[in-house]
Amino acid sequence: MSVDAATVRRIAHLARIAVKDDEIAHLQGELNAMLAFVEQLAEVNIDGVEPMTSVTPMDMKKRHDVVNDGEIADLIVENAPATEDHFFLVPKVVE
Repeated sequence: MSVDAATVRRIAHLARIAVKDDEIAHLQGELNAMLAFVEQLAEVNIDGVEPMTSVTPMDMKKRHDVVNDGEIADLIVENAPATEDHFFLVPKVVE
């Protein structure tokens, strides 16, 4: 994949970055180098390679995936001016 000058201008516009015309060629080269590196990485065979969390083998601490209210709902809404069933009550702003 190759980036042209128009694409560099569009990326700069989307990123809200002011780019002068004399900087376009340099940025085009930088972006093309990045894309070439990504294409090079895509060629690496990763079959059978497990995802890593660290360079040293370790198990991640895991917790049960249980839905709960954190058992602190009363503390959360304690200072609210108006509440109902552990929810904040706010004035109606849309008719």
